[in-house]
Amino acid sequence: MSGWDEIYPLPVLPAWVPGAAAGIVSMYLIQRVIFPYFWADLRYLLKVLMYGLRVETYRLQGRIITILDKFVKLAEKQPHKPFLIYEGKVHTYWDVDRRSNRVAQVFLHHGALKKGDTVALLMGNEPDFIHVWFGLAKLGCVVAFLNFNVRSRSLLHCVSSCEPKILVVGADLLGTLEEILPDLQKDISVWIMTKDSTFSSVHTLLDKIEAASEDPVPVNRRSANNLKSSVLYIFTSGTTGATCVLKKKFSASQFWSDCKKYDVTVIQYIGELCRYLCSQPVKEGEKNHKVRLAVGNGVRNDVWRDFLNRFGSVKICEFYGATEGNICFMNHTGKIGSVGRTNFFYKLFFPFDLIKYDFQKAEPIRNKHGWCEKVKKGEAGLLISKVSAKNPFFGYAGNKRHTEKKLLCEVFKKGDLYFNTGDLMVQDHENFLYFWDRIGDTFRWKGENVATTEVSDIIVMLDFIQEANVYGVSVPDHEGKAGMASLILKQNTSLDLEQIYKQVVTYLPSYACPLFLRVQDKMEMTGTFKQQKFRLVDEGFNPSTITDPLYFLDNSKKAYVLLTKEVHEMILSGKIKL
Repeated sequence: MSGWDEIYPLPVLPAWVPGAAAGIVSMYLIQRVIFPYFWADLRYLLKVLMYGLRVETYRLQGRIITILDKFVKLAEKQPHKPFLIYEGKVHTYWDVDRRSNRVAQVFLHHGALKKGDTVALLMGNEPDFIHVWFGLAKLGCVVAFLNFNVRSRSLLHCVSSCEPKILVVGADLLGTLEEILPDLQKDISVWIMTKDSTFSSVHTLLDKIEAASEDPVPVNRRSANNLKSSVLYIFTSGTTGATCVLKKKFSASQFWSDCKKYDVTVIQYIGELCRYLCSQPVKEGEKNHKVRLAVGNGVRNDVWRDFLNRFGSVKICEFYGATEGNICFMNHTGKIGSVGRTNFFYKLFFPFDLIKYDFQKAEPIRNKHGWCEKVKKGEAGLLISKVSAKNPFFGYAGNKRHTEKKLLCEVFKKGDLYFNTGDLMVQDHENFLYFWDRIGDTFRWKGENVATTEVSDIIVMLDFIQEANVYGVSVPDHEGKAGMASLILKQNTSLDLEQIYKQVVTYLPSYACPLFLRVQDKMEMTGTFKQQKFRLVDEGFNPSTITDPLYFLDNSKKAYVLLTKEVHEMILSGKIKL
């Protein structure tokens, strides 16, 4: 062996190499223990910054890239790629581009629309929703997406707030149109997605689309001149990109078979959707699909775990955000239950805080100096986001009062301004954020926002109701909160459950109809003369602890029925479906 050593001497490492290697390993171990999410946070932050820099570059160049611009560019690049798949039929980028051109041509010649005019769209899930939207956008119109679940007075309010020149209505929503048509502003032109009409002074659209030219309209018609230009008004929620598989209605029993059939790789969810899927009977081959990513919000921890166990290694990206807000979070690490993470760098670009909140007075707590106070880690606080030139809040269309209500002034120092999200959140010691509850006059049920004032306004229209206090109550194993109304009857009147049922199902979307009623002798008020909701929410709908009469909306009987202990137990056990 000594001879070989003389011929091929073994290399001797410099003295500093082992020390450097040990240092690198030590730094790696320290990073893993003290900053376990460092690289994941860095990758996420770099992606956010890259998007921000791209938008800023476009702004400096005077370029504004909208969804329509992106679509048209992709239609030129990949005309035969599927864009929408609906009821088994494939609509390519080219198909959608051509049909939206037809829509644009119809309104260019028949609609008397000019650049910047608003058009309200009341349509369900169907390809022509996209065609009409893109066609109007090609004319430079601002399109207002109306929630097709909203009815009557609430729908009229939405229409009037966006001040449209034209209202386009889907063929399956003519009943909703009939309800509001007599009270609709006379200067609004109504178009329906049919070939003929029984309504006087209502225009048909489908026949004109089929006869129209497919030629594109001039590009300079498009309306987005800067980042503050109005492009959409949104009264509902939801987003799509890439090839989209669209269905008229969600079906839990067919969901995974549809995913397999169309090779779906990304799904969008609300918490209830995941729960519905987990509630389905177990089937063989449930993990045999190509879905790799689920993006959405509102999934409970237990449902989250059950979903992963049953349906495979799907990465769930829970997020928090609002269309009108100036702050959002994304769970990029997959931490169960969290809506995202924060750190020093994130707060540097998107400043926010969690502040103490007075549940009794329904307002932020201010100290003796008049300033708000931040909560400690692990405590629930009201999420507020700083408003600045970099993080603006544009407000609500046509409603200055509601815009002002969402702003908090003089929060931590003189002159500062914050957007009030209306949501309570918790930040843990690892800087993960968790949605805790919603405050104020809204709650979520069936994945939809319910405005308590909207519901109470409908109920007090009844001549025997003096006052209605509407709030949300928790139901075990259900996401969100179910609607409940505390009622005060007028003197010398009696409760008419049949009339209440008829009133709410006629004028409210199904998710907004109160599931529970509570009849009280008097209405409790806060110190600022607002309806007291906190104690009512806390007491819930348990007939064993509440002495007031309680009633339950039994959909199987299409009526409100007395909420007995037996009915209450059946609701909790899941024998009665909500």
